[in-house]
Amino acid sequence: MMKLLIATNNPAKIAEYKIILKDLPLELTTLGDLNIKEGVEEDGKTFEENAIKKAQFYYKLSGLLTLAEDGGIEIDYLNGEPGVKSRRWPGYEATDEELINMTLGKLKGVPPEKRGAQLRAVIALAINGQVKIFEAALRGIISEKPVKKIIVGYPFRSLFYVPEINKVLAEADKEEEILISHRKKAIEKLLPIIKKMIK
Repeated sequence: MMKLLIATNNPAKIAEYKIILKDLPLELTTLGDLNIKEGVEEDGKTFEENAIKKAQFYYKLSGLLTLAEDGGIEIDYLNGEPGVKSRRWPGYEATDEELINMTLGKLKGVPPEKRGAQLRAVIALAINGQVKIFEAALRGIISEKPVKKIIVGYPFRSLFYVPEINKVLAEADKEEEILISHRKKAIEKLLPIIKKMIK
């Protein structure tokens, strides 16, 4: 069975990938499984640059088909901020609560029709030294206050209202969230390539 390295240490992302890819005859492997402790400095100016850098780095280390991702939230009113800086928006590694408060502070008094945003995922797949890119986005609206539920590592989901499901993303159950997920939409674009390799 072909191995696919999911090049992230984020347990929530790993769990999501396992659900999305469960129907494929792939052996999913993580950095932890391979005891890879080296990290990549995510200093790219775009999600694409960071995703490519991670995919190439871990492909060279493992020699396996490697999937890496970068992404975050882009808020229309803030000209796409925080974007690639999502976690380090204040200039340092912020907590979930700090990022929620910063978002609400920057959008204070902004009417609902101007609070549009998107969660964007860019996935890089490293195959035999080449990298292919796939991306997708989920549109929503930044609510005026967070829901009580905060998903650790995903602060913006407590503010991100999705008209499609009529709820804030943090309130969606796992199956419901994955069905509309920007990550799932991006994965669906690369499935034909993986299926060809499996045959």
